[in-house]
Amino acid sequence: MQTLVVPLLPLLPGLTGASRSDVSWLVTATLLTGAVCTPLLGRAGDMYGKRRMLLLNLGFMVTGSALCAVTSQLPVLIAGRALQGTAIAFVPLGISIMRDELPPERVVSAIAVMSSTIGVGAAFGMPFSALVVRYADWHTMFWVCVALGVAEALLVLLLVPESPVRTSGRFDIAGALGLTAILVCGLLAVSKGGTWGWTGPLTLGLFAAAAALAPVWGLHQLRARRPLVDLRVIARPPVLFTNLAALLVGFAYYANSLATAQLVQEPTSTGYGLGESVVVSGLCLLPAGVTMVLLSPVSARLSAARGPRWTLAVACTLLAFGYVVRLFTSENLATIIAGATVVAAGTAVAYSALPALIVHAVPVTETAAANGLNVLMRSIGQSGCSAVVGAVLAGVTATRAGHTAPTLNAYLLVFVLAGAAALAALVCTLLIPGRARAGKAKPAFAEAAA
Repeated sequence: MQTLVVPLLPLLPGLTGASRSDVSWLVTATLLTGAVCTPLLGRAGDMYGKRRMLLLNLGFMVTGSALCAVTSQLPVLIAGRALQGTAIAFVPLGISIMRDELPPERVVSAIAVMSSTIGVGAAFGMPFSALVVRYADWHTMFWVCVALGVAEALLVLLLVPESPVRTSGRFDIAGALGLTAILVCGLLAVSKGGTWGWTGPLTLGLFAAAAALAPVWGLHQLRARRPLVDLRVIARPPVLFTNLAALLVGFAYYANSLATAQLVQEPTSTGYGLGESVVVSGLCLLPAGVTMVLLSPVSARLSAARGPRWTLAVACTLLAFGYVVRLFTSENLATIIAGATVVAAGTAVAYSALPALIVHAVPVTETAAANGLNVLMRSIGQSGCSAVVGAVLAGVTATRAGHTAPTLNAYLLVFVLAGAAALAALVCTLLIPGRARAGKAKPAFAEAAA
């Protein structure tokens, strides 16, 4: 859902009659609601039923897709995209059901495949929407989302059992409101700071509000009998460093999608651009999507054999190597696709290993909330990446033949930053205690399957 409208962004001002800045809210709204709803629905799933929250999640997504499918009015489109953003919570809820229902020997492989669908969906979303833009009415892609959402809901009703595992107590409403306020203020400032100005009063005010609310919210979580987010669990090294790695992997992954889509569309007058169409830019990421599908089960076998910590280290190394490839192969379509595919391979392996590390490190009653927080960290990394990439590409430009565009050095700087994020994720991975490996977690899985 996050990348669905990315190929459309250059065209949407003309389609909606809105400014380019206003149209960017179609991405920002999805990121915000995805970030806010993932931990909230995760905790609600632990308390009230994960299958029930899956169906609620799909209901939001279908409603949002239907709204987008029937209008060209920007305010309604933004509302629809906000509802679509809740779909990202589907993955941590699904992972939690797998831990509760599957036998121990199947948990790692199932989690790996489920988690990687986040990256796979993003990789396929861009070429799909690009093809729709080229050959059909752009509303068609939202009708397809409606159909897929209804089909998923029917499959959940027919095939997915309700997990008997529950967390007792009452839902932490104050904690939910506090976390929502912090995330909205922080992510809104990060997402729109480039447009509003990083030193503008609105941007600084939002950052200040998030910074002021965070310690108050943290104190409430430490004192609450049943907190929304158990900060004591999060502070444990296996969980802490896994979440930091997730944030950095999210940053490194999203740079690949953003930069590739724009790089191949730059005009040839820039001296490095290929002048390709929006369809070609979307199709450039298709091999990456196929690679992610193929590598998901491979990652599961690696995690089962060597442990998810070792697997994540390999993934971060592969991510960093992918950006080295991109540094030296950014002016030829075939090599651009090759570099993007290497980055996607590292992302697929990383996204498969991250939830396995979380599952090993938290109690069975905290699985949905903990995995929701891990997905949230990836979303924060992606939001930060979007802001950084936007700032770099807007700030390092040149004008040739009357056209202002980012320079090649701007794209190379993006690749350097993304590669550095991958290396930082590798450092975090190496700091995860060795006992977080798969082989040490069988008792926890046995408990989940009992």
